Amino acid sequence: MNIAILSRDSNIYSTHRLIQEGRQLGHNMYVIDHVQCNLVVKNGRTEIYQEDFKIKNIDLVIPRIGANVTDIGLSVIRHFESMKVPVLLSSKALSDSRDKVKSLQLFAQNKIPTPNSVAVGKTLQIKLLQQVLGKPPWILKIPEGTQGIGVVLSESSRSAESTIEAFLKLGSRVIVQEYIEESKASDIRVFVVNNQIVGAMKRTAEQGFRSNLHRGATGIEITLTDQEKEVALKAVKTMGLNVAGVDLLQSRKGALVMEVNSSPGLEGIEQNTTANIAKEIIIAAEKYYEQFKIRKT
Repeated sequence: MNIAILSRDSNIYSTHRLIQEGRQLGHNMYVIDHVQCNLVVKNGRTEIYQEDFKIKNIDLVIPRIGANVTDIGLSVIRHFESMKVPVLLSSKALSDSRDKVKSLQLFAQNKIPTPNSVAVGKTLQIKLLQQVLGKPPWILKIPEGTQGIGVVLSESSRSAESTIEAFLKLGSRVIVQEYIEESKASDIRVFVVNNQIVGAMKRTAEQGFRSNLHRGATGIEITLTDQEKEVALKAVKTMGLNVAGVDLLQSRKGALVMEVNSSPGLEGIEQNTTANIAKEIIIAAEKYYEQFKIRKT
């Protein structure tokens, strides 16, 4: 197959590993910078150019879309979809997964446990936060944040109020969640590919409360409980994703879904576990392509 990876740089660890595993499995691997794509509609047909080079003869697309260019990535994915090229990450699944409020709504509709949360409107109501979340500390998030950026721990109602008002003045939405103290500054990253769990690690913060590896946390491979497996798989299925990283918090109530990432990085999971995630993604792409051909015929 001719497989295109939507990525800003072929030297990014995740992109490099996908290229490596794809070539070992006999595929031609290409990298397309989605930010450099020009989307053409000509005589009722859609075409894509990377700068002035027309992209053609692509059998399947694997998107790796950063959160800061989600809108551009969505446009490029939709263009490939309009050209009837199979895309491992659909535009709908990407859009839903990047909208943290919609994700929470979908999880609630499907009985998937999450931390108690409030998506704050333009008028802040501290009493409502106390009623829903209990007493501080609370976790404050901006929906667009990734890798722990835009996440704040507020120890008091007063600090929460000032921080939320600052976010609102900047034009950002704010999600406030209960702080799961018993998680002890750690979480679980579960990697799901083609509805199968292919790797899991526990991440623990060295300092503070954010357990992102990019922020200095450590990771170790773990064995999941049956409940953790069930919750992770159900969350990914709800979001309609073929590849996902699910972040779970361990609480007294069992595993809680913190987030489902539609373009999860491979470096942390591959370097801290025995899993070969890149190979699993290429195998899933092969199966997806075969299923796509059957549906098309």
